[in-house]
Amino acid sequence: MSGSNSYRLRCSLAAHEMDVRGLAAVAFPDGAFVSVSRDRTARVWVPNPSENQVFTEMHCMNGHSNFVSCVCILAPNETYPRGLIATGGHDNNICVFSLDRPDPLFTLKGHTNTGHEDCVRGLAVINEVEFFSCSNDASIRRWMVTGECVQVYSGHTNYIYSLAVFPNGQDFISTGEDRTLRVWRKGECSQTIRLPAQSVWCCCILPDGDIAVGASDGVIRVFTESEERVASAQDLQAFEDELSKAIIDPKTGDLGDIKIEDLPGREHLNEPGNRDGQTRLIKEGSNVEAYQWSVSDGRWVKIGDVVGGSSQQNSKRVMYEGKEYDFVFSIDVNEGGPGLKLPYNMTDDPWLTAHNFLEKNDLSPMFLDQVANFIIENTKGHTLGPAPASATDPFTGAGRYIPGSGGDDQGFGADPFTGAGRYIPGSESTGTVSSGRADPFTGGSAYSSSSAPKATTNIFFPNMDGVMFEQANTTQILGKLRELNSTAPADRKLSDAALDCLEKLLLLVADQKSPAQPTAEQISVLWRTSHWPEDIVFPVLDILRLAVRHPEVNAQLCGGTEGASLCNHLLGLMSPEGRPANQMLALRTLCNCFSGSHGRALLLGQRDAVLSRAGDLRVVSNKNIHVALATLVLNYAGRLYGQPTEIEAKAQCLSVASTTLEVVHDKEAVFRLLVALGTTVAGDSTAKDLARSLGVNSQISKYARVSDPAKVGECCRLVLDELQ
Repeated sequence: MSGSNSYRLRCSLAAHEMDVRGLAAVAFPDGAFVSVSRDRTARVWVPNPSENQVFTEMHCMNGHSNFVSCVCILAPNETYPRGLIATGGHDNNICVFSLDRPDPLFTLKGHTNTGHEDCVRGLAVINEVEFFSCSNDASIRRWMVTGECVQVYSGHTNYIYSLAVFPNGQDFISTGEDRTLRVWRKGECSQTIRLPAQSVWCCCILPDGDIAVGASDGVIRVFTESEERVASAQDLQAFEDELSKAIIDPKTGDLGDIKIEDLPGREHLNEPGNRDGQTRLIKEGSNVEAYQWSVSDGRWVKIGDVVGGSSQQNSKRVMYEGKEYDFVFSIDVNEGGPGLKLPYNMTDDPWLTAHNFLEKNDLSPMFLDQVANFIIENTKGHTLGPAPASATDPFTGAGRYIPGSGGDDQGFGADPFTGAGRYIPGSESTGTVSSGRADPFTGGSAYSSSSAPKATTNIFFPNMDGVMFEQANTTQILGKLRELNSTAPADRKLSDAALDCLEKLLLLVADQKSPAQPTAEQISVLWRTSHWPEDIVFPVLDILRLAVRHPEVNAQLCGGTEGASLCNHLLGLMSPEGRPANQMLALRTLCNCFSGSHGRALLLGQRDAVLSRAGDLRVVSNKNIHVALATLVLNYAGRLYGQPTEIEAKAQCLSVASTTLEVVHDKEAVFRLLVALGTTVAGDSTAKDLARSLGVNSQISKYARVSDPAKVGECCRLVLDELQ
């Protein structure tokens, strides 16, 4: 659409150092607006009179000690002729600013609970001197701009996300994590409307007085008091039926502790309720049902089935999306952002659970450690029973992969996609060497300070064996493959025969002792499927990563013109704009290509393009990518060792290793880069001179003092000795 009635870009403002969380139009000056951000500031932007398209920052306000999440504008009055700006932050404070000074006129410190802090989630203007706020502490407060808390409203039982005020300036509505929309009149909650969704994120009041709410199920629902606009009887019944099928977890704080044996039966519903929205629980056999009193209908309306109540017959497990779990956590992955549900069984791998959670909610892999450690910390000391036998899928239940439990599928390194082989400092390694010699990367022969040889013995470099990513949990990979295939576009969906091919190939290549050989059909299906859409291809890339270690697959996919096609495909997946999961697995596949002669020849021939593209990924904030990148450089260095004529190739290895060391923080990635540097310069005076000219000595000297893990400091000192 184009022309005078369409919106087109006016300008882009490099406004804040971190993401912008709220915007509001300012009454004065004309055309201005205010922005708030995670960088803890609020900024006022005004149109630049000399450049009509551009806004200029007029005013920057500071006062929060944590990021700012919401903002509202109070209209000008006699005392404040330019109006006021109120901001709510994750320091659980509200700051009230004028346009005349950068610090707050008033700081309202009201949203706290004993023993913890809760952030302010929403603000709504009442008039030019009053406003409402809502918070994670489940309270709503009415404030004077001067800091007096006039009234506190209680009723919600979990986070409150949103507020909106009726035109009369007194009554208002609120929504939150307790599945409710609440209508407040004359200071009291006059109506509670439950929704068939856990989180009710936002609300607004329409010009005709109707109420619109948006929820976590992706549905916007509009409620009305007008008989003319009420939905049909059929739609009302459909809404009630949907609500009755909801699953209510008392652990969310909505219903409190429940003892089934103490609950009354259905006869309890013969008694009318005392107020609209009153909740009543009844026992129906071994189940608990929740009902809500509707004043308008004069009856009890079922609002869901309750799980997780305590009784001798109840295992205290929680039903979520049709499966039972030991826990269903509400995770705030973005410093107090919207709570997301994370189901977990004690038999689950916390790292894989965290990965699945991030993937499902389209969150950055950067949060992997944070979420996994949250699970570990909050399940300490619990010894709950295994998942029931009916939980047959590989993502839940007792039969799934458990880190440290062993099994036939040994070996996959460092990745949150298929088990526990991902890099965890101080635990398992992130790759294995191709030979059986003692090495500092893996297993019982890993380097440790207590067993280290003296510095006169260099066990670190030159490393010519190559480091591979070999571990895998085949059940997990196949489970994810089948799951994604079920949701793949119709034209990309695999047939049962193709799935069977991939399954047989995976089981074959995962067992390196198997005498069986992959078939041409299996390799062909793998190659075709590796071109799946980028959002679902990663389990196929995991199979490809394992398969290229097999001599037959290595020869077929890495040799001749097929090799160039494979390389180009992997480089495409490693595009800086690509998905981190695909980038990581493409890097690991390239590392594993070094296991065969055809793969080594391919990568040496494509060295410039491969290392250039891989080096671009150093800026991605993902330690799994950094470890894979470091391993790729190390494998190249190992193949170039003892070849003094390959100075151009060694120069590129030194350059990529050096520039990557400037940005990585993960100690395993640092260690592998140090080994790569040592291998590149070992026994080559020209390479040493080049490393010195690049300033490698001064760049890596800081690692000489690292003692945890000790191998980093020891390897660094040996590299420095080599460069003397």
